[in-house]
Formats: sequence, structure tokens, C-alpha cells
Amino acid sequence: MRLVIATCSVDYVGRLTAHLPSATRLLLVKADGSVSVHADDRAYKPLMWMSPPCTTYETDGGWTVVNKTGEQLVISVEQVLTDTTHELGRDPGLVKDGVEKHLQELLADRCEVLGAGWTLIRREYPTDIGPVDLLCRDHTGVHVAVEIKRHAEIDGVEQLTRYLQRLSTVLGPVRGVLAAQSFKPQAKVLAADRGITCVQLDYDALRGMEAGTPTLF
Repeated sequence: MRLVIATCSVDYVGRLTAHLPSATRLLLVKADGSVSVHADDRAYKPLMWMSPPCTTYETDGGWTVVNKTGEQLVISVEQVLTDTTHELGRDPGLVKDGVEKHLQELLADRCEVLGAGWTLIRREYPTDIGPVDLLCRDHTGVHVAVEIKRHAEIDGVEQLTRYLQRLSTVLGPVRGVLAAQSFKPQAKVLAADRGITCVQLDYDALRGMEAGTPTLF
């Protein structure tokens, strides 16, 4: 991971345009190629970002980050205060809380909640950036990656987007489903823009359903 603190202005050029005037900010570049711009507030949320796959072109005057659709994040650097790189190593992944883990178990046994004729391939299907909660097949045989949250926000959509990019290189076309008990409105808008289906879950109803996986006893 590369961490750069610099005085810079930033422009986003694409389906919409946005501008950040000159100020001192944190520029964060992750191993997956993503670039995000942070201020010293707003908790963990960036002011602007470019999700992978994208390519960064660096010159004396700053950076231009371009994604696969040609959208650009143009960072004009006036002064670099610090520039450090750290090797974080492989992350063990997110440890789910009790309810989220139970939702995953329930949906693994009740795939029909997500779609008629669906079958489970595997829980915690591995990728190089962490496991997908469920990998299923729909009634037409198409692979579906399912990410499960208690409360879905934009981060959940971004996470599933990264999984879909990884899986599609191995499995071919893969649909995405974000399943949660509740959704932030912004998460639904971003999911729709990326072709991801949102499914709202009723935890109590799921617990009351019979499991779809046959057992010996």
C-alpha cells in the first residue's frame, strides 16, 4: 500500500464531473490498483476514488488514473509532504458477526429465497482478495456471487464489484446479488448502476423456513 500526503487538486472526468480545490490530502493506492483521495475527516470514506481495474499514469505534475471505461481521476500535485510504501501481506478477510454468519448459513440451505431453481456451489468461495459468501448457479446455469450483509452500504457494493471482477476472469459471466436486512439508498443506486441485484432479507422468516439441503436424519 502506498500512502502519499500532498497538496493537490482533484478532478473526476467521466459520466459526471467533480472538482476538489487545492488542499492537503491523503492519496491512498492499494495493491489492487485502486486510488482514493481522503481528507482529515469523514471517517473512512474517501472524497473521490477510482475502483479497479484501473491504471495510474504518474508525471511530475501529478497522477492520471483511468478505468476500463475511460473515466479519469486527475490529481494535480503541487507539493508532496510524505510518500511511503508498505507491504501489508495477505489479509485473512472479514470475520462475520453472529447474525451475518447465521444469515449465510440460512441462505446456503435456502437458495430458493434468492431465486427459483438456484443451487449452491460453495460457501466462502475463495478469491485472491477474500472469500465470496456464497457462489450459486441460477436456473439457467449462470454463476451468481452473493454477498451478505446485515445493513448494506456503498462499501458492500464495492466489495462485491471487486469479487465479480475476479470471478469473471475464471468462471466467465457472473451475476452479483447483494443480500441484506436493510439497504442504504445510495447502495441501491450504485448496485443498480453496476448491474447488481439487491435482495432484502427477513431474518425471522428465514429462521422459520425448513432447510432445503437434505440431511441423513
